[in-house]
Amino acid sequence: MKVPFFFLVLALCGQLAAQTRSGQSSPPLEVADPASVGISAERLARIDAMAQSAIEEGGVPGLVALVARQGKIVYHEAFGLADAGTGRSLKKDDIFRIASQTKAITATAVMMLWEEGWFQLDDPISKFIPEFENPQVLVRFDDDLNYTTVPARSEITIRQLLTHSSGLGYGFIESEERMKLLYRKAGIIDAWTAEKAFLADNIRKLAQLPLHFHPGERYKYAEGLDVLGYMIEIVSGLTFSEFLHTRLFEPLGMNDTYFYLPEDKAHRMVTVHRPEGGKWVKYKGNEYYDADYPIKGAKTYYGGGGGLSSTAKDYATFLQMYLNGGELSGIRFLSRKTVETIMGFQIETAKHAHHGLAFGVLNEKAVPQGGLGSEGTFFWGGYFNSQYFADPVEGIIGVILKQTRNHKSDNTSWQFRQLVMQSIDD
Repeated sequence: MKVPFFFLVLALCGQLAAQTRSGQSSPPLEVADPASVGISAERLARIDAMAQSAIEEGGVPGLVALVARQGKIVYHEAFGLADAGTGRSLKKDDIFRIASQTKAITATAVMMLWEEGWFQLDDPISKFIPEFENPQVLVRFDDDLNYTTVPARSEITIRQLLTHSSGLGYGFIESEERMKLLYRKAGIIDAWTAEKAFLADNIRKLAQLPLHFHPGERYKYAEGLDVLGYMIEIVSGLTFSEFLHTRLFEPLGMNDTYFYLPEDKAHRMVTVHRPEGGKWVKYKGNEYYDADYPIKGAKTYYGGGGGLSSTAKDYATFLQMYLNGGELSGIRFLSRKTVETIMGFQIETAKHAHHGLAFGVLNEKAVPQGGLGSEGTFFWGGYFNSQYFADPVEGIIGVILKQTRNHKSDNTSWQFRQLVMQSIDD
């Protein structure tokens, strides 16, 4: 990509290396008495009972839950085991694979560059990654994974990558077995890996595969955020990991959020578990990935769709920045108007929710459903059974982190949000 002179000047002046100061100065998250922010401590204690019951009944081996309101942490507890094999108990600052919770962080990084004027949301991604020029749409599969395509009606845009409407797929969670095998045959890394691999190589290979449908035609969960992670590398001249650490994690104080953990923090990584014979055992992954990816292997792949690990407090800090309208600790990460754009309707995903540019967002039909939050509440989760939400009307954040696969039932996924909302006492 030819870099305009304007951006070269900005880079030389150091304007692309740091966030700006803000006239606002919201304090970092700190612990406070629940009553001071209109939360009932007695009602919050119902989360304790929920967690203990889930562990006793075999729903999860352990969990960490955090609740904040108006910038104050009013609940932050750990229950159960971090590793069933060794019997290590969970601690509040233990580190979890947050998988698709990475996506909102990647989208935030994209919008930070958008604010600097590098692109418009409806620009084609081929402007930065020419391998995506002239995309093809799958018509049908023949034998032996041979397929027929037609030219796409339009190029894939940055907006479509953010909103899962690009037509790209998601190899290891594809419902269409042949598409899953096609991604596998092409050597596509879907989210994370312990192998020596690089984001640029993976995305260039992905660009050669057919699309499920014409760009913008509908919603389908896809690898668009991984593509945008590579775009960020091209625009910034940094690895995606370096960009996130210098532009987001360090200024936000998210000191426990990484693609790959430093050795002195590896002992805090929570084991992924699966049920077997009435017990929890270590989940080792499958043919597509190794579940030990953050603490072993080459540590070279920075997947924008699912590669990060973090703590409940770090992720709550990220969400608090959004509740503050894009600011935290006197640093402006996004303008208030950009946050409004991020939360705005982009594509419908359910009767009571739409997808914005970074999150799922509840609409007016969600309130009568009960226990989900106010209109405008934004939310998502991760492949290893983690969930979060933030309600801008009530100023409430809820983060619940777990590490399980192949679990038959886990009621904490819906109980937690319901119990947080019933604790309001103002």
